[in-house]
Amino acid sequence: MSENSQFRFGAATGVGSMPGGDAREAVKTVTGTFEDFPFLPELPARGPGADMIGRTAGMLVELYARVEPSGWRIGDRPGRDTKRARSWLGEDLDALEEFTQGYEGPLKVQAVGPWTLAANLELRNGEAALSDPGACRDLAASLAEGLRLHLAEAGRRVPGARLVLQLDEPSLTAVLRGQVRTASGYRTHRAVDRQVVEATLRDVLGVHTEGPVVVHSCAPDVPLALLRRAGAAAVSLDFSLLTERDEETIGEAVEAGTRLFAGVVPATDGPLSDPAGSVMGVRTLWRRLGLRPELLPDAVTVTPACGLAGASPAYARQALAHCVRAARSLADNPE
Repeated sequence: MSENSQFRFGAATGVGSMPGGDAREAVKTVTGTFEDFPFLPELPARGPGADMIGRTAGMLVELYARVEPSGWRIGDRPGRDTKRARSWLGEDLDALEEFTQGYEGPLKVQAVGPWTLAANLELRNGEAALSDPGACRDLAASLAEGLRLHLAEAGRRVPGARLVLQLDEPSLTAVLRGQVRTASGYRTHRAVDRQVVEATLRDVLGVHTEGPVVVHSCAPDVPLALLRRAGAAAVSLDFSLLTERDEETIGEAVEAGTRLFAGVVPATDGPLSDPAGSVMGVRTLWRRLGLRPELLPDAVTVTPACGLAGASPAYARQALAHCVRAARSLADNPE
């Protein structure tokens, strides 16, 4: 088993985004709900720079981005959009520091991974950075350095925390399959070689030397084996999107020590099942794979299916609390 497989994750946590624009309220909710595995919330409702691409673009080192009508575009110098993204991240860290005084335990921070960033950040010609292998390399190197600084700052703010880095890669499958559209919308960018994708991920994941990295995707067909080879200690996914083809790969990953962040609680407003019902699919999968039920609490963290930015504030609070109750049900009744 790897060192990271021995890391003590919490039983439940969130994915990242929350509704609203009040950083203190969001952090207060998260830290009050997840006493043993809080996370740094993201609040995209505040506008450009708080969205997932803009937030991570603000972390880049010696690369800058600005908002254009078509999306985020790499520019020559830090402008107001970069400054705004960094300012909001600073506000979020201030709130996190305030509500985690004396906290000791796992704490998750999120950023967009290199391939989703390359698929969504435009070059000066309007095409995605994905279209240029050199730009992809530069972007990954800038992101890696930015993540080092971000992790160091989060560690300084919450010195008792054992940091978990989550990289969001919802575009990864499209990158591998050549499904990312060009600026015209009439063509798609060529699929990136799997070995190049894996090597780049390995380099970026490797910046977090003091703890584990989780890779999250709400998209179907998450490349679990590739992520495991790249060094992901855990994979976070929407449990409802799993297919029979995914199940064997999940079994291999779990047996090798990879943790599963199971997104089983709906991310948008609606009725919630009882906690035991929310994790019934996880138990069923476990039995189908022939895995030992007693492994469940040590192998699974319960989360919402995706970020909660599109939910109402009241539902977001209910969904997070429901994750905690569902995880308790899984631990108390693994069979």
